[in-house]
Amino acid sequence: MNTVESTVDDRSSRMWRGDDALGDALHSLRMRGVFYVRSELTAPWGLDIPAMEDCLWFHAPVVGSCLLDLPGTDPRLVGEGECVLVPHGRGHRVVDDPSSLSVSMYDPEPEWISDRFIVLEHGGGGERAVLICGAVKFDHPTARSLLDVLPDVLVGDRGSAVSAAVLELLANEAAARRPGGEAVVTRLADILIIDLVRAWLREEGAEIGGWLGALRDRQIGAAVIAMHRYPERPWTVADLARTAAMSRSAFAARFTALVGEAPLVHLTRRRMQLAAAELMRSNATISSVAASFGNGSDAAFSRAFTRIMGRSPSSMRHSGSAS
Repeated sequence: MNTVESTVDDRSSRMWRGDDALGDALHSLRMRGVFYVRSELTAPWGLDIPAMEDCLWFHAPVVGSCLLDLPGTDPRLVGEGECVLVPHGRGHRVVDDPSSLSVSMYDPEPEWISDRFIVLEHGGGGERAVLICGAVKFDHPTARSLLDVLPDVLVGDRGSAVSAAVLELLANEAAARRPGGEAVVTRLADILIIDLVRAWLREEGAEIGGWLGALRDRQIGAAVIAMHRYPERPWTVADLARTAAMSRSAFAARFTALVGEAPLVHLTRRRMQLAAAELMRSNATISSVAASFGNGSDAAFSRAFTRIMGRSPSSMRHSGSAS
């Protein structure tokens, strides 16, 4: 490793002292595929991509390039071997040229590989482009809080060896049309999106607020890591202040300034997010989930859960079963 690379790595490690909390957030970016498309396109071409609530869209040109046009942002050229994310599920266009007309992506008669994976052909017969696109959904509340800090459009770094390797595998799998291809594409998309988000956090970390930004502070970051790693413990502000090696009053003031909410408010929010994920993915009773996250009674847990998550624990369980 040369001196410049060493300096960058040292600076990154100093910026993100909360490796475990950040790693937990990235780990929560396990997605389920909602819809995948392999598009065989010839110029001129354009596709209208619909808005999909709580979803992230990605577009990866494996042959040629595309222009992403999201209302309210500057058009972004995405070259072969790159990937662009639209993290907040907004409707947009992908076109070969700003002047090209676009049609709904559902208009060209597709070939259905599965109920969530299609291949479509579209265009005027000119220069060829092949795009792998997908809409993916993240069920874990921690993943959603991480995605909230992302920009409207995120273009990946062409120099990433991880993304380059995954894009090649993604292109091969989408072209092969083998049984189980949708599952493989979903797992590859997992890796690709985590790599892009990780790179963005490394580049833009100094501008991020909330608990993610607080990880840059050695003392407050230590408290954030502690409560994220052991949310079931009966933490008090005094306990957390000792973890941060600060006085109680100084800790509470600095934590609130950096994170944007008081320590025990943040802890309760974290517990309810984890409880929501547990209710959606397991058969555990509400009482056992309440006990797992340090709540004294079912009634207190239900009140806190409803206040923070906007719905009752039982309705969260039903939504998980339906999904």
